[in-house]
Amino acid sequence: EVQLVESGGGLVQPGGSLRLSCAASGFFFSSYAMTWVRQAPGKGLEWVSDMKPSDTATYADSVKGRFAISRDNAKNTLYLQMNSLKSEDTAMYYCAKVGTIGYDFWGQGTQVTVSS
Repeated sequence: EVQLVESGGGLVQPGGSLRLSCAASGFFFSSYAMTWVRQAPGKGLEWVSDMKPSDTATYADSVKGRFAISRDNAKNTLYLQMNSLKSEDTAMYYCAKVGTIGYDFWGQGTQVTVSS
């Protein structure tokens, strides 16, 4: 059974940092691209970043230069280091496994709130 469990969210002041984790199980983690997607209150899903098995990373323009995605294949864990956080980064953050067509498995999400 595929499971994705996010953690690391919380309340942080503008300009602060957080590191999100996504613990994966039930599939051969190192063989799959993984992604982070977020949903702000009252808005739709927004793609944030993804990382291919080759460790090639891509980012949305809104987070480029502030966020860094990484993966530890030995720990079956995906990370998202978020720096210089802004109020507009407030959202529920989800990790997802990239399947043959789209994202085939999602975690339950972790809430990030950026507020003074």
